[in-house]
Amino acid sequence: MRGYFGIGVEGVSKPMNLGALLRSAHAFGASFAFTVGAAFDARAVGRADTSDSSANLPLHAFADVDALVLPLGCRLVGVELLDEAIALPSFRHPPRAAYVLGAERAQLSPALLERCDFVVRIPTKFCLNLAVAGALVMYDRMLGLGRFAERPVRPGGPPDLPPPPRHGEPIWKKKQRRREKNGPLAAPGAAAPLATARRAP
Repeated sequence: MRGYFGIGVEGVSKPMNLGALLRSAHAFGASFAFTVGAAFDARAVGRADTSDSSANLPLHAFADVDALVLPLGCRLVGVELLDEAIALPSFRHPPRAAYVLGAERAQLSPALLERCDFVVRIPTKFCLNLAVAGALVMYDRMLGLGRFAERPVRPGGPPDLPPPPRHGEPIWKKKQRRREKNGPLAAPGAAAPLATARRAP
């Protein structure tokens, strides 16, 4: 899967949910995780994070929305149950994205919503648990950007897995073959030899 992604939360009321979110982020191959304006007990987070993601996944703690810094070209995607938000099954994930969720007892702040390039919603009747919502977003990203066989028409799985991706040979090998076939290339800026003109007898 090309690109990268990170996931974070604004504010935290239950550190165990943050630990479960970090564990899921580690499992789905997130490049980083972050919190915005959150204070939490690291021990309580660690009790839910049984994969020890803190040793494998960078966690950035930003004091507030103004302090939030993302890599260049990274799109911020808010996850919020708003009528005007894009339904997650209809959303095309950016290759480089950071997803941010609100705390369990609060929505994303207006300041953070303004920073978002996109806002998506999980089409449910009511709000989900923070860790569950984050896992669904990451799973949907994997489905949208991953490389899987098409679902069959009938119930069950595909009979065959998709073929492995084919990569071209290194560029230097192509250049070497071209030199062997056509001879050495002229130096950059060198004038091409003039053809000798023939006159009719």
